[in-house]
Amino acid sequence: MKKYLLLIVVLLCSQLNKTYAQKLRISPDSLFYAPDTVCINQPVTVLPDTAAFNALSYYWGFCSGYLMNAPTGRNMGDSFGFHIPANIDIVNDSGIYYGFVVNARTNEFLRLNFGTDLTNKPTVTNFGNLEKGLPINPTSLFILKDTFSREWHIFVTGGFEAATSSIARIDFGMHLSNPKPNIANFGDHFGVLNYPKGIFVAQDANNQWFGYVVNHNTNNLIRLDFSYNVSNTPKVFDYGNPKGSLLQSPTDIAGILDNGKWYLFITNTGVSSFVSRIDLDTTLAPDYSYLNDPSGSSEKIRSDPSILPADPSPTTFNFRIDQPSSIVLTRDCGAIYAYVTDSTTSQLISIQMASVTGTYTAIDYNTVGGMRFPSCISSILRNKTNDDLYGFIVNPGDSTLTRINIEQCHHSTIPSFTESKPPVYSYDSPGVYNIYFVINQGTPTMRVDCKEITVLKYPPIAMNQDTTICQGDTIRVYAVSTLADSFRWQNGYNIDTTYLYRDSAKVFPDYSHTYNITIYYPFGCIIDTAVRVHVSKVMADAGPDRYIRDGATSIIGGPFTTLAGLYKYHWEPFQFMSDSTVPNPYVFPPHDMTYHLTVTELNDTFGCVAKDTVVVRVDCGDFAVPNAFAPASPYTAVSTFGILNKALVKLNYFRVYNRWGTLVFETTNPTLGWDGTYADKPCEQGVYVWEADGFCITGKRIKKHGNVTLLR
Repeated sequence: MKKYLLLIVVLLCSQLNKTYAQKLRISPDSLFYAPDTVCINQPVTVLPDTAAFNALSYYWGFCSGYLMNAPTGRNMGDSFGFHIPANIDIVNDSGIYYGFVVNARTNEFLRLNFGTDLTNKPTVTNFGNLEKGLPINPTSLFILKDTFSREWHIFVTGGFEAATSSIARIDFGMHLSNPKPNIANFGDHFGVLNYPKGIFVAQDANNQWFGYVVNHNTNNLIRLDFSYNVSNTPKVFDYGNPKGSLLQSPTDIAGILDNGKWYLFITNTGVSSFVSRIDLDTTLAPDYSYLNDPSGSSEKIRSDPSILPADPSPTTFNFRIDQPSSIVLTRDCGAIYAYVTDSTTSQLISIQMASVTGTYTAIDYNTVGGMRFPSCISSILRNKTNDDLYGFIVNPGDSTLTRINIEQCHHSTIPSFTESKPPVYSYDSPGVYNIYFVINQGTPTMRVDCKEITVLKYPPIAMNQDTTICQGDTIRVYAVSTLADSFRWQNGYNIDTTYLYRDSAKVFPDYSHTYNITIYYPFGCIIDTAVRVHVSKVMADAGPDRYIRDGATSIIGGPFTTLAGLYKYHWEPFQFMSDSTVPNPYVFPPHDMTYHLTVTELNDTFGCVAKDTVVVRVDCGDFAVPNAFAPASPYTAVSTFGILNKALVKLNYFRVYNRWGTLVFETTNPTLGWDGTYADKPCEQGVYVWEADGFCITGKRIKKHGNVTLLR
């Protein structure tokens, strides 16, 4: 066989078949393990920690919107039926995004249906005042799903004074698409509500449900105790104003679980307009006596509300907050973020915390998306269709809806994933990216972890392109990179193991095979690439040796001849053959002959070649004649009747008789045939008798008679 080798070329790593980063940085508190450094187009494997299994929900973002980035916004107009909207929140139910709004002026409860994408313009369902069960002048709402019953509930507070203040629960059942939700209004049977603003409800580690609201008029903190069923009518506990001045005209409340402890954040518009933090420790229902301990010593009281920092002035965040109207808490990348809307300046403020008890940093994003005296900001959710972060703000100033957006990047092959273990993915551009993982999203037990991953440009590598050799040949494959520390060829099929730790190796495969090499670099990038060696198995199958009757034809060429691709076929000798350039010609030799088949690959000048032979022996042991002929046919092969043998050396006679025994044709020339006439007249259609006598080339005498049908 001749060798068929491709030229060796220098490749950029963009042509690598596959690459892997090997180094994993593991933190005891991490929810997942991931590499520190990879190269572009390099498969990245991310593994969840066992602590992440059995969660309520999973969300992986590999190129996600990141809360450290500034949001953009768009005012979506006033076509949603808002009339002084007081509050909004959004959730995802079975892949559909819903928003809920309460109108303070018209006492209406609205549902916004965004479909499967938060970028859609929502359709609106106005439930009105739910048969007068909705609190008068609704002020806030809170959405939750009972994970035990799997039913959705929305709590609504309302009332601008003690006489009209109340709390209601709207029950949607298993799906928020329910067209006829039920409502239960608890009223104010304990007489403690006075313009309740903000509500937060959650289940603690003891499986008991508790809620908290704040009174704007009295500065009181109110606890709702639902016991073990959130559908119960709650008992009410009035904590008053913890520490005496912790709350000053509060406007909203949000809660979060951090490191096993519960915390409440409350916005205040009185005096210095600060944000309060109440520490509830590991339970949502701390001892009542502690909550009103006048000493306020954080060292002494462990399960009490407290305000941090201790000096009230820093809680104004350098005067960025003037009249805060709402607050929402969310997690991202191990940090906690609070977003606060300001009803006077129409600004959006982000408060970033490494932990609840750590240092706070405030960022003023000014007016985003045409905010106009905003009353509330919703939860921040990730959109499943484009992996952006979205939130919504209602504006009483003009009864419009503002959508805020933190965009994702577009450099990972898989932008997001919603199961526990993500598939392998890669980045197509160098840079630093954030891998984001959240479990139990949208619940108080939500946990978030993230990690920065550095994506490097490819180091230059000179290597074989995928190449082809002829079967039985040997080739040297290599991948040379001057920046590499070491190399490792995979010990596999037909490779010279002497070279496993070098940048090149000798291989001699009998069939096509991929040879993998791992290249290690000192800057953390580990590349696993491969060279594919295709073995050209050009096959020539001339077919089995055979005997044929003298004068017969036979198709030669066997089933194992290579047919797919660009190949040249050549038979020799070409005599007594239909076509010497096809894989399966038919032959009609007059005597024994040996035919040679050569198959040549045409992909290159030096193509692989295969050869085979077939012997066709001619048996002259009988006469070969047709059993019918048609004199009127235009084809000479069927218009005469004669002997087909090619190996006769002498013909004593060849005679044809009609059915009455009349001799109608006779010859001693084996090449002559009867044309179907007698005495220059066409013979009738019918059966005729023939007889012949002669000698083969071998000297064997043959004598035979038979019938032939003349067709008209």
